[in-house]
Amino acid sequence: MAYVVAENCIRCKYTDCVEVCPVDCFREGPNFLVIDPDECIDCSLCVPECPANAIYAADELPAGQQQFIALNAELAKQWKAITDKKDAPADADEWLNVQGKLKYLER
Repeated sequence: MAYVVAENCIRCKYTDCVEVCPVDCFREGPNFLVIDPDECIDCSLCVPECPANAIYAADELPAGQQQFIALNAELAKQWKAITDKKDAPADADEWLNVQGKLKYLER
């Protein structure tokens, strides 16, 4: 089962996770990252690298976050791969742990 980027990444978009991915399965959108479930090899290397604590095994997603399984799969087909760390948005720290961020997702 693939890993999934959940809601806490929205508007934070730290990219520390992409540097450790051995198969380059991360995809980048305007204010969110996703994991391509067809590329993910379930290595879990990305989990401890995420400052937003937004990456979970699909079967361990927090309550109310299950929709991110389908969202990651959908957006991974639309967005381009990201393999190098970039600077986080200037206001990323302000968005950490804000609840209800799905409405801010930019496609």
